[in-house]
Amino acid sequence: MNMIQEIESSFSGFLEKKDLKLTSQRRTILHQALRDGHFSAEMLLDFSKKQDPTISKATVYRTLALLKESKILEEQDFGDGKKFYERSQGRKHHDHLICIKCGKIIEFENEAIERLQDAEAKKHQFKIVYHSLKLFGFCKDCA
Repeated sequence: MNMIQEIESSFSGFLEKKDLKLTSQRRTILHQALRDGHFSAEMLLDFSKKQDPTISKATVYRTLALLKESKILEEQDFGDGKKFYERSQGRKHHDHLICIKCGKIIEFENEAIERLQDAEAKKHQFKIVYHSLKLFGFCKDCA
């Protein structure tokens, strides 16, 4: 079973516990949400409507809420209050650099930063459950 099939199976099980079904529209939205990168609800609607023109805005928003609740997607606020989403299942932890001029989002991983965060938490006898590091500035094109 590949990762997409595993996530689909996980989502189907999550829906069953809520007495909901994995309809063809929810499946289409799920598959579009599992694309690489960050996307807004409006972008997800556009992606999904290209696959199935009968998908409504309301269906996308309801499914998006279910995908967040099931921990398949993470919601991110990269400034200006606009919400973006990205797949959380099947991905390594990463942090973000956000350009405040053009909105470009750069993902990065840095073990030294992770170790520093863990050391600070230990020093303060604090147990980290999760974290999100977002650094705001200018990309090379906007600097």
